Amino acid sequence: MENTYYNPADLAKFGNISELQPEMGNKFFSYYAEVFKEGALTEREKSLIALAVAHAVQCPYCIDAYTTDSLQKGADENQMMEAIHVAAAIKGGATLVHGVQMMNKLKEVTM
Repeated sequence: MENTYYNPADLAKFGNISELQPEMGNKFFSYYAEVFKEGALTEREKSLIALAVAHAVQCPYCIDAYTTDSLQKGADENQMMEAIHVAAAIKGGATLVHGVQMMNKLKEVTM
């Protein structure tokens, strides 16, 4: 196994986060389960959103989990990559739009 900061085996331990704070952990997992149930969005659509967000927040555990989950829920590689490109565009756009703050401050300081 490649030596990395993130140990893939730790993903299976996610459920253990309730050990030190059972009440809060149980509330989180209850909420988490409810969020991913089919509603206005299908479970597949929610999984693709989760995959895109996982890339935007750069969580290797979530990337692993939602790559597998998306496949299991019927997404194909093109849909998965497109979701990642949407996340990249939003993250890039969010970075650039904050440039307006810099430009405003620049004008304030140099005027």
